[in-house]
Amino acid sequence: MKFRLDSAELFIPDGAPIPGALERTTHMAVAGHQDDLEIMAASGILECFQRGDKWFAGVVVTNGSGSPRDNIYKNYTDEQMRLVRRKEQKKAAVVGEYSALALLDYASGSIKNPADKGPVEDLVELLRAARPEVVYTHNLADKHDTHVGVAVKLIEAVRRIPAGERPRKLYGCEVWRDLDWMTDADKVPFNVSGHENLQAALLGVFDSQIAGGKRYDLATMGRRKANATYFTAYGTDETTGLILAMDLTPLVEDEKLDPAEFVLGFIERFRNEVAEKIRKLTAS
Repeated sequence: MKFRLDSAELFIPDGAPIPGALERTTHMAVAGHQDDLEIMAASGILECFQRGDKWFAGVVVTNGSGSPRDNIYKNYTDEQMRLVRRKEQKKAAVVGEYSALALLDYASGSIKNPADKGPVEDLVELLRAARPEVVYTHNLADKHDTHVGVAVKLIEAVRRIPAGERPRKLYGCEVWRDLDWMTDADKVPFNVSGHENLQAALLGVFDSQIAGGKRYDLATMGRRKANATYFTAYGTDETTGLILAMDLTPLVEDEKLDPAEFVLGFIERFRNEVAEKIRKLTAS
């Protein structure tokens, strides 16, 4: 497979031939940065782990060179950080037994530029080769511009593919914004109660982020546990870990839907729910 950037790479952890590694993919995640896959798509990783009939493939769109840094990484150049983060992402792919890992290596500016279609074209090639049933990406209400840019380019890529070859499901997951604000009817909860050791290991390999000043490992596992407890106010906990997502599948099925208007629908339903509850409990 030939990507648009010469520095891009397709890594196959078990050494399988590239065509077969892509074709066996059932679950795929498309993320902005190294470690986003492990934060937002743990459900897909766990569902495919140690399975012969289900395989997870990850796609990291940017090179991650501009990440904050401290400790031993404090004086690393952007190029050194890029290489470290690529190495860490490959380690996670080995630990999680991914079918394939695509490192597209774009600068964040490319993702935030609507006119740059290189990432879209790479994603089209990957989607057509792998034909995953389920795809995870960033939610459209994420507060990180690059994350939203990745989701928008992924939606464009999916829409370029013939309807019969598109993913059956597309989910927008939590990274730089929780989704517990959504109405319960809109939330898609993914149960990630099992294999906490594996989840911790997948997050823990990103030392450049953790020792470098961001405790994504603790924050991510804490959020999953918080989601499990706060998911319902009127019953006991049914899980010990939840990841919340918004269902973006309608944007795959209907090309006329505007992504901005679509995500505003979630916000409007939340707004109406809050307003209705207050009105109901306020004396007239």
